[in-house]
Amino acid sequence: MQAAVFVPGGPATEIEVKSIAEPEITANEVLLQVRAAAVDNVDTYVRRGIFKTELATPAVIGRDAVGTVLAVGPAVTKFKVGDWVWTNSMGYEGRPGATSEQLAVPEDRLYAVPDGVDPVALVAAVHAAATAQIVLQTVMQAHPQQTILIAGAAGHVGTKLVQLAALRGLDVWTTSAPKDFAMLQQLGSQHCLDYQQALPDLGMPPMQHVIATSARVPLNQQCAVLAPGGMVTLITAPTDASFDVPAFYMQRQVMQGFVISHATVTELAQAATQLNQAFAQGKLLDDQVVVKSFAAAAWAHTAMEAGTLGRNKVVLVPNQLK
Repeated sequence: MQAAVFVPGGPATEIEVKSIAEPEITANEVLLQVRAAAVDNVDTYVRRGIFKTELATPAVIGRDAVGTVLAVGPAVTKFKVGDWVWTNSMGYEGRPGATSEQLAVPEDRLYAVPDGVDPVALVAAVHAAATAQIVLQTVMQAHPQQTILIAGAAGHVGTKLVQLAALRGLDVWTTSAPKDFAMLQQLGSQHCLDYQQALPDLGMPPMQHVIATSARVPLNQQCAVLAPGGMVTLITAPTDASFDVPAFYMQRQVMQGFVISHATVTELAQAATQLNQAFAQGKLLDDQVVVKSFAAAAWAHTAMEAGTLGRNKVVLVPNQLK
């Protein structure tokens, strides 16, 4: 079978589509016929060795895949041959990567595709959407009527945070370019502010939750708009990471970090249940998707690292399907 194979620590240009052995499943695994695999920023971190993790051999790119069930192990109870399913936790911790024609997936890392949902749109959304869902539900433990500032809200994770925070009943504040205000209001932002101004100058009330999707938002600005007892959640490392420590601890404020690569199986499954409910209602499926064949994997990683994709989300499909 064909798969997009990479050299650990190597450049994007060394990603190649190669013929590798078809997987054999264990009792608790499902054999997936991959129909599409998403390209995520974290995939470049895994390839380059920035995110340290055990890799399968051969090393295949990707963690998010959608497809149909070809076979199930004897202990599998949730799925049957022909089911449409998705996963978002392959390609790290020793598990095989998603960008291959067939994929052996543990049953507890696999979720049903809701009826009527476009599988390509779904797989494009799951990484950012699952990140946002786990951040809101598990990390922040956000409640209705709480205030949240999403700084840099117009990107992949930002738009998912806006929608899911609004669905949870939070008072959603966002920063972005003014041209994105209408889009963010449609997604659920109640207060749109210009990202070019410093956060403390925007006149917002103290925030119970602050999260920035961009490293360009200084940490001291995030802390400066935080309410007493409020939480800053880090999903990226601010370029300027200095902040007023005495003011922070004297107000009993909290700072937590999160990467979805360390989410537990239970957290991923809980998030998948919530996301599937939203997907079934047509929500969260708003990405600008660019579909390419597996052969474009090297291009996709190169473009992502160069920052030339803009808001486009690349999804790769087996060469014969493109």
